[in-house]
Amino acid sequence: MTRTIILWALVLAAGAFVVQWLEHQYLARAFSREIYVAVIGVAFAAGGVWVGWKLTSRAAPGPFQRNGAALASLGLTGQELKVLERLAAGQSTKEIARTLGLSPNTVKTHIANLFGKLEVSRRTQAVNKARDLHLIP
Repeated sequence: MTRTIILWALVLAAGAFVVQWLEHQYLARAFSREIYVAVIGVAFAAGGVWVGWKLTSRAAPGPFQRNGAALASLGLTGQELKVLERLAAGQSTKEIARTLGLSPNTVKTHIANLFGKLEVSRRTQAVNKARDLHLIP
């Protein structure tokens, strides 16, 4: 945190210095008005790009690691986990049945079990809760 404060203090100090220097040069009429406007415009544009880059840069996420403790505490079976992953992919009940080689009624039973174990009532709630618990990527 201290490093960030010192960095911003230096950036602001350098900016204040440059503005004061430009004001002095302007009063001394060393350059034309257009040059001052261009220099200030370029400085603000570069500063905006730099701030945007700093605010949006993030470390690359590591590989997904499933939360084994939550998986065990909920008591999800392997087949229910597969159905949950397909739900997260946006597949319908029939598509999940076709993909996993199950009957649609079996998939519906797994979905009902998932809803009960995750304590939700909708597919989107189940997917969101599973992602919050790090059960699915």
